This record gives sequence, C-alpha cells and structure tokens, in this order.
Amino acid sequence: MERRRFIHLAGLASAGTLLAGPAADRPDMTGGASRAPAAAALTAKDVNAHLRSLVSVAEPSVDRIVIGDPEAEVARIGTCWLADWETCRRAIRDGVNLLVVHEPTFYTHWDLDEKTGDFYAAAPAGKEAYLAAVRDKKAWIQANKLVIIRCHDVLDKVSGFGIPFAFGEFLGFKKEDIIRSRAYYNVYRTAPRPAADVARSIAWKLAEFHQPGVAFYGDKKRIVDSVGVGTGCYCDPIEFMDLAPGLFIALDDVVRTWTQTVFAKDTGRPLVVINHGTSEEAGVRKLSEYLKSVYPERQVVHYAQGCTYEWVTEGE
Repeated sequence: MERRRFIHLAGLASAGTLLAGPAADRPDMTGGASRAPAAAALTAKDVNAHLRSLVSVAEPSVDRIVIGDPEAEVARIGTCWLADWETCRRAIRDGVNLLVVHEPTFYTHWDLDEKTGDFYAAAPAGKEAYLAAVRDKKAWIQANKLVIIRCHDVLDKVSGFGIPFAFGEFLGFKKEDIIRSRAYYNVYRTAPRPAADVARSIAWKLAEFHQPGVAFYGDKKRIVDSVGVGTGCYCDPIEFMDLAPGLFIALDDVVRTWTQTVFAKDTGRPLVVINHGTSEEAGVRKLSEYLKSVYPERQVVHYAQGCTYEWVTEGE
C-alpha cells in the first residue's frame, strides 16, 4: 500500500476459451481519434501536448518531457517501455530523436525532478553511485540531442489501448468479457477450468515477451471462471479482493513473497506473478500503433522489451 500511495501522490478470454479477441474501445486508430494536422514541422512539445490531451489525469503528473529540447523538430519517433541506455543507443543509431516511454529514465518515479533526493534512504555510497549514473546518462542524452517524453499516467488510464486494456486484449479477452471493473483494473470471464491450465495459457502467451514462465501460488486444481488484470502498482490482490476474480495476475514489483503469495498458498486462491515489463509491453505496442495513426508523416519505431530479466540456469 505504501508504494501505491507514493506513486499516486507523486504524480484470459471469452466464455469458451481463454486466449483470443480484439481490442476494447480506444481512441480510434482508424480515423476517429483526433489526428494532428499535417505540417512541415512537428516539435517534441506538440507530441507531448497531444498525449496529455487524451485523458485527464491527477496533477502533478509525471507525464511530461523528461529531458531534451521541447522545441526540437521530430525526425523519427521511438516507443519503448523504458529508456535504458541500450535502447537510447539503438534509437540514436536509427535516427530517432524522440522517445516516448512509459517508465522512468533516471531510476526514480520523478526522474530528474525526484522530490525526496535520497534514493529512498539509500546509504551514502549507494546514493552517490546512482547519482553518478544519472549524471552520465543525462550528459549522454543531451549530447546526442535525444528528447524523452514520459507517457505513464495517461497510458495507464486511457480507455481501450491503455495498459490494462491492451494486456487483457493480448491475453485474448474482449471488451464484452469484462464482468467487473474499476479504474486500472478489469475482471474478465473465462471458461471454467483448473487454475493450472489458465496459468499455462498465460505462460504460453507471455513467451512472446521473453517471459520464461510464470510464478504460480495457490490451488492448481481450483476451477477458475474469471481472471483479474490490472496495471503497474494497481494489481495488488489485497486491494482488488472485492472484485473477486477467480485467478489474480500480479506483478513482481508489487507482491511480497511473505504476504500475498503466502496468503494464496494458505487459502488456495490462485495467484500468477509475472514481470512488470512483460505486463506492460502490449500497452506500449498499442501506443506505438496509435502514434503511427496520428503522425503518418513520421516514422515510428517500437523497441520491444518485455521481460526485463534474463533467465540463467545451471547449464548455461
């Protein structure tokens, strides 16, 4: 709860089968969405303003130009879950001078405008190590004239192709499969079957995002007829227990191995834990598609990331 509150203040399947289906309602990518007028010049601040116009979010928001010249004319647009240094280098190599990202570039929620300044009570050596990395990365981005826009609060909230909707669609759900919902969270109906079978179906789909498997807690034999899909820190089973999904999907950035997972084991309530990057890759893909529809005169390059860790085994 503390992490969720901090972030807030700071800024699968039809009734017959689990995995199949088109998108829910979203700003129409085929003509219904507001299309930016064709113009000789498109600046970074223009793109930022358009993204901020899609849906109202709580202010202050982290959605803004994180670094770079707001007046820079856009050559090519890149999208990614987060701007790690490898992706920034790829963008520059590809002639991309504007990256639209979902998560922080500089290791804390508020990036270069972080309010606490202590890296969450880090020891002096840890704080200095992180600040040195921030300085180096900031200098490199500025030297290469890269602009980075954060689209976090908007992409979490916007209907249709926002993070929870896009992830639900990727897993095979349709809009009409939603049986209960709250901001940032949907519960989808699915054909009744054992929880282990649902977990396997999820794992099979997530292999596309380089997730080597899913963590499962609870009773594998329990019959599941619905699945809860959230976004980011808004996926904690404790917070969405009242929506009563048959199986919860939660993220490794949210659950604790001595809290929600033990509860699932003790009660048998099925819980699947996946990587944060994996859960939000589909939403960033949809954002890329949306930007292509809005700015057809600019090339938009998506840098797929998905699962943020590499699975290393004894035999490797």
